[in-house]
Amino acid sequence: MRFPFRQTISVAKYIYSQKNKGTKRFPLVLMLEPLHACNLKCSGCGRIREYKDVLSKMLSLDDCIKASDDCNAPVVSICGGEPLLYPHIIKLVDQLLKKGRVVYLCTNGQILKDKLPLFQPHHMFNINVHLDGLKQTHDIVVEKSGAFDKAMEGIKEALKLGFTVCTNTTIYKQTDVKEIKSFIKEVGQVGVNGILLSPGYSYEDVDDQSIFLTQEESINIFRQISKETKGKKVWSTPLYLDFLEGKRELDCTPWGNVTYNVKGWKAPCYLITDKHFDSYSDFITSVDWNNYGPQKDKRCRHCMVHSGFEATVALKAGASIKDALRMAMWTFL
Repeated sequence: MRFPFRQTISVAKYIYSQKNKGTKRFPLVLMLEPLHACNLKCSGCGRIREYKDVLSKMLSLDDCIKASDDCNAPVVSICGGEPLLYPHIIKLVDQLLKKGRVVYLCTNGQILKDKLPLFQPHHMFNINVHLDGLKQTHDIVVEKSGAFDKAMEGIKEALKLGFTVCTNTTIYKQTDVKEIKSFIKEVGQVGVNGILLSPGYSYEDVDDQSIFLTQEESINIFRQISKETKGKKVWSTPLYLDFLEGKRELDCTPWGNVTYNVKGWKAPCYLITDKHFDSYSDFITSVDWNNYGPQKDKRCRHCMVHSGFEATVALKAGASIKDALRMAMWTFL
C-alpha cells in the first residue's frame, strides 16, 4: 500500500467521526511552523521573506502542543523555516506522537544526518525532505552548492535506520520535464517510501515571479509526466493528479491545511496571508471561506498546490462510488 496502514486508518477514522458529528469545517493537517529561521535561502520560498521581521522568534513547546490540541488535526506537518533548528524539536515530535498524531518532519536535509540519532523510528512518524530536482537544479534553487548531496546523505541514513522517508518537490516554470522523470526514478531507486509533487505557488514576497507556473503551464507539465506519476512511489493521489493534468475540476479547501506560527493562525491558508488570529476558534469561525479559490480570488487563479486540493480529495472522494473505489485501489494495492 502507499501510506503506512496505521496512518491511513487514523486519518480515515478522523474524517468519519467529524462527518458523523456534523462538523462543518475540520482541518486534516496542521502546518506547524515553530520558527522561520532557516539555513538556506531558496529562490521560491515565501516564508523567509514574508516573516523576515520575526526570524529570530520561535514558538514555545507549550504553544506548539496547544495549537495541535486546539485544531485537533490528525496530521501535523512540522515545517518552517528549518524545524531541525528548533531547540525543542525532539520533545515536540515525541509529544505529538504520544497524542496519536501522524507527524511529518519537513526538512531541507542539510543537518538531517547529524540529527537522526536524536530520533527513533515510529509507525506514525515521517521524514519529508524537500528536493527541487536533481543535483544541479536543486543546488541552484536553494542557492547552495552541495545541498543536494547533503540532503541525499540524510535520506540514505534515515532509510538505513528504519525511518519512513518521503521527498517533496516543487515544480517551477524552468523545471525540465526530462529531469522530473529522471528524478522520480533516481529517488525511487534510493528507496524512499514516497514522492510528493506540486506546482510552486507565486508568493508575493518572492521578487522573481517569472519562476512560477500558470495553471495552463502546470497542466502541460503534469500531462507530460503522467506515466511517471502513476508509479508506486508517488504519494500524490490519483484524483489530485487528474486535477493537475486538467482532467477534472477541484474546489480548494483552504481550511483543510491550517497554519500556526509565531504570529498566530494564518488566514486564509498556507500560501496567502490576509490576517493572523490569536485563537483557533476565531480563525475557523471568522474567515469568510467562500471568498477563496481559483474562481473567487485573483491570487488563487493559478494555484494548484496540494495544500488546498488534496484536502478536497480526502473529504470528497466518497461522494462518487467510482472515485472511492479508485482511491481504495490506489491506497491498498
